[in-house]
Amino acid sequence: MPIRLPQVVLVGRPNVGKSTLFNRIVGSRRAIVAPVPGTTRDVIQQPAVWQEVAFTLTDTGGMFGASEDPLHQLVLEHGQRALRTADLLVLVVDGREGLLSGDHAIAKTIRSLDRPALVAINKTDDRRAHAAAAEFHELGFEPTVPISAEHGTGVAELLDEIVERLKERHANDGEEGRAPEPPELGIAIVGRPNVGKSSLVNRLLREERMLVSDMPGTTRDAVDALLRWHRRVFRIVDTAGMRRPGRVARSGKVEAISVLAARRAIEQADVVVLVIDAVEGATDQDGSIAGEVERAGRGIVIAVNKWDLVKGQGADFSDTFDDKLRFQLKFLEYAPMIHLSARTGERTPKLLELIDKVAQARRTRVKTPELNRFVEEITARNPPVSPGSRHVRILYATQTAVAPPTFVFFTNVATKFHFSYERFLVNQLRERFNFVGTPIRLHVRRRSSSRRA
Repeated sequence: MPIRLPQVVLVGRPNVGKSTLFNRIVGSRRAIVAPVPGTTRDVIQQPAVWQEVAFTLTDTGGMFGASEDPLHQLVLEHGQRALRTADLLVLVVDGREGLLSGDHAIAKTIRSLDRPALVAINKTDDRRAHAAAAEFHELGFEPTVPISAEHGTGVAELLDEIVERLKERHANDGEEGRAPEPPELGIAIVGRPNVGKSSLVNRLLREERMLVSDMPGTTRDAVDALLRWHRRVFRIVDTAGMRRPGRVARSGKVEAISVLAARRAIEQADVVVLVIDAVEGATDQDGSIAGEVERAGRGIVIAVNKWDLVKGQGADFSDTFDDKLRFQLKFLEYAPMIHLSARTGERTPKLLELIDKVAQARRTRVKTPELNRFVEEITARNPPVSPGSRHVRILYATQTAVAPPTFVFFTNVATKFHFSYERFLVNQLRERFNFVGTPIRLHVRRRSSSRRA
C-alpha cells in the first residue's frame, strides 16, 4: 500500500514559483523549472522533513490559469484530487505582480474545500514586492509569509509555520509526521515514450497517481511515490520517455530537462525497470537506455508491457519474442524478464517480487574465505588467460563493494584478463552466488612484491 504522510500541497497561478519553492524545500531539482506556463503536468510529490516532522510536499503544477496544453483537463483532475486529500494548502503568490484576480479565484477554491491554508508571498527579494505584501491579507488566510524561493530567504520561516499547523491538525489523532521507514528502495521506471510506464506505476500503486494519455511526452517530470510491499518500502519513480538525442534537441528545453531528470532517476535508483512495448518490440533506443542503466551499475528488470495485446499470436510467439529481445539486448543476458499488462494487471505483482530479488542480489556480500574457495575451484578447471604470454595465477580475491557487487582479483603478473576469461569469471560469480539482475564489476591487480612469500 502507498505510505501516507501528512500532505502539504502547493497551489497558485502559473509561473509564481511553485516548482522553485518545491525544489528548495525538498533540497533537489525534482520539479522542472521553465518560464513556460503549464510546464509541470503531473502531481509531483516528495517527502520532506523539518524539525523532525515528516510530510509529503506536492507541486500541483499548471492546474490553475488558462492553458493550451491538450492534457490540461487531465492535469486539472489530478490536481483536484491532490487538493481534496491535502492536510495543508500553501497558496503561492507573486509579490512582484501583486494581488491579481487569479489569486482570488484560487482562494475561493481553497475555501470551498474546507482545508487549512496559508500564503507564501514569493519573489519578495524585490523591495517593492516586500512593501506591497500587506495586500495579500485580503485573501483571508493567515499567516502570510514573505519568501524568495530562488534565494531561500524566508523559506525556513515558512516551514516553521507549515510544521506548526501539521502538529495542530494531527495532535488529537497521533498522526504527526514521522520520517519514512528506512531503508527505502529506489525504483526507476524507464523506457521510450508511450510504452506504458505511467500506467504501470498506477497499477503498482493501485491508484491513478500518474497522468496517463496516448499522447507521447505526457510525463515530463520524474514523479515518485512511496509503496509498502511485504515490509519493504519502494520509492517508485515514473520518468519521462527517453527519445533519441537528436529528437530531444529539436523538441525544446522542457523535453531536454525531462530526459536529464530521467537519467538522474537512473543514477539514483537501486533497481531500474526497463519497459518494452510488446507490440513494437525492442528498438535501438531501448538498447541505448539499457546501456545507460548497465553503465550506472544499477540492477535491472526488463518488463515487456502490453502483453495482453499479443497473447493470441500463437504458441511459439513468446519464445520467438524472447529470443529476439535477448539478442537485441545481449549485454543484459543477466536481467530477468517478465511479460505483463499494466492495463489488466496481469503479472504486475510478480514484477515487485523480481525487483526485490534483484535489489537483494545487488547488495549481496560474499565472505572472503568462501570467495577464495570458489576461485580455487574454478581456476583448477579453467586457468586464467591474459592478453600476454606469461603464465597467470590468481593468488586471492576479495569483494570490495556492493551495489553493484565489485571484486578484485590479485594475480602474480597480470593487471588484465583476456575479455573472454573475464566474462567467464563474471558468469561463474553470477551463477554461484545468485547475482541476478545486477551488473558485476571486476578488477585485476598484480600483487605487490612486499606480499610475496
